[in-house]
Amino acid sequence: MRELIVPSRFRGPRSSGNGGWTAGALAALVDHDVPDDHAARWPTIAVSLRQPPPLDTALRVSDDDGETVAALEGDTVARAEVLHEAPTPVDPVPADEARAAMASYPGLRQHPFPACFSCGTEREEGDGLRIFPGPVTASGGPTRVAATWTPHPSLFEDWHAYHDDHPRASLPVAWAALDCVGGWAGDLDERMMVLARITARVQTLPRIGQEHVVVGEARGTEGRKTWTASTLYDADGQVLAAAEHLWIAVDAAAFR
Repeated sequence: MRELIVPSRFRGPRSSGNGGWTAGALAALVDHDVPDDHAARWPTIAVSLRQPPPLDTALRVSDDDGETVAALEGDTVARAEVLHEAPTPVDPVPADEARAAMASYPGLRQHPFPACFSCGTEREEGDGLRIFPGPVTASGGPTRVAATWTPHPSLFEDWHAYHDDHPRASLPVAWAALDCVGGWAGDLDERMMVLARITARVQTLPRIGQEHVVVGEARGTEGRKTWTASTLYDADGQVLAAAEHLWIAVDAAAFR
């Protein structure tokens, strides 16, 4: 029997897992073809989060009609499936512009989940990712946000081999980096939302110690639903990973 555990370090709200990290951890358990050179490449994987992922709790992982399911006492927590169509990347933002945008990060003023592993302002360097996306919207264009991010050595994982031998962050961390930047591109600063579904294609894991740029874009709202996208770029402006999200507005009292 396979298990998935979300350690408390990787929380989003104080009592449940960060949606991106949890989804990435489940994606890592999805069977896929491994290239002959053993480089880390994954297909497009969509993960639906059915309930807040519990912390420090073993979730049973099983296969169900072509999907990979993480469940607790029979109740589905998350469900992953392989898709054929990759997310459409968000246009790049220069690193200097993304770095400057962080000073206008809305979460510095008011944050619904200040302890969030991805974007929480209460997390120290080396603990959380501290991705603080600020607006970079061009006149007349879609709402976009951007931030720079340098993966800390504590995020290193050595399971995947690359021809360049550079240390890299884990797959769940890459998914976490793609997570909250989407929410801040949406209307997270206006109403509390949680991640309901994330579809990601990770081509290359981010390098430890190298500055990256994370960009988010709003792609629509209807009722309680908000759609966004995000892309992770390396220092050379190459796409490492891209994601699309569905967020659901929730009652703030349920997450206090």
